[in-house]
Amino acid sequence: MTKTSFHILPVIVTAQFLCTSLWFAGNAILPDLVLHLQVPATALVHMTSAVQFGFITGTLTYAVLLITDRFLPSHVFFWSSLLAAFANLGIVLSGNGIVQVLLLRFLTGFFLAGIYPVGMKIASDYFEKGLGKALGFLVGALVVGTALPHAVKSLTGFLHWKTVLYITSGFSVAGGTFMLFFVPAGPFQHKMQSFKYSAVYSIFKNRPFRSAVLGYFGHMWELYAFWAFVPFLLITYKHVHPDVNLNISLLSFYIIAGGGLACVAGGYLSQIFGAKKTAFVSLFLSGCCCLLSPLAFYLPPVPFIIFLIFWGLVVIADSPLFSSLVARNADIQIKGTALTLVTCIGFTITIASIELLNYLSVYADPRYIFLVLAIGPAAGLLCMLPVHPKKVM
Repeated sequence: MTKTSFHILPVIVTAQFLCTSLWFAGNAILPDLVLHLQVPATALVHMTSAVQFGFITGTLTYAVLLITDRFLPSHVFFWSSLLAAFANLGIVLSGNGIVQVLLLRFLTGFFLAGIYPVGMKIASDYFEKGLGKALGFLVGALVVGTALPHAVKSLTGFLHWKTVLYITSGFSVAGGTFMLFFVPAGPFQHKMQSFKYSAVYSIFKNRPFRSAVLGYFGHMWELYAFWAFVPFLLITYKHVHPDVNLNISLLSFYIIAGGGLACVAGGYLSQIFGAKKTAFVSLFLSGCCCLLSPLAFYLPPVPFIIFLIFWGLVVIADSPLFSSLVARNADIQIKGTALTLVTCIGFTITIASIELLNYLSVYADPRYIFLVLAIGPAAGLLCMLPVHPKKVM
């Protein structure tokens, strides 16, 4: 660590936290948009998928065009935060229909690809050693930033829904500005590798890498679907218990944001037990939460909230660990291509699980639909189990 780097991580974490508030800004105002656009609630769940699809497209575009090699990463971060803020703010314009809103959410996701991954790269430019801890803080910032719109919605409940978009867009501009002025080029800056199309088919031949990646894919199947449907979980509980009064927005914030602490704690636990073991236990516990979810709806209010908070902790605690395992086990010659491809596949999986839950929420008993999220952790755990070669007799 250099002498000038002590303030760097707090600035990167703060910028990441502020900018990623755009990710679920649309979800926080979902009921208001249903009334404003006069569409079924299920139509607007596609907003989350639009953000994810935009992020996938943006990740590929930034990687193929080598954006962070052509320009300073802090400048890329700033301009991406600015453009993402404008796309987020575009929803407030009069005359928007569902198509325009989905397009704007897609663009928000596209430019988030210049914020979250680029923030990770900037951290790696400063922390050659101790990157694992830094990633824990950065993923934690993403988690709290993702939850932030729910807190804003709760605290500004008496104001117009557009206020949430004004505030989160302002947060993004502020975060980008912090990065631009307080984070110069890092001492360990290195060029990103170009995307190697020929390497796509050979990436998964590396067994340790394949094990880490498949565990990560199982984790991603559950994570964003859980986050997107936390308000739905709470609303379903209210339907089962009509006499219970819950602050949906504020509780959604606590349930999701608590995972930020879990990311940091997971980083420290991994130093004691190892990243793979810690990630395995976290994935196992979150899978158990999926399986127990139907029973949770019959708990009294306080135990139910505690259950969701615990689920919010274990569903994300393994995220920085999987990122570290994937990066550590990737072949050095094709690491850039491997990480880009894995990120894109992972977020594609989130679209599938989100859309599946959306479909099931209409055609199945909502108390049982979260059982399907257990598919991801179960598959991930199986792929992470050690493979013992057969003994030759």
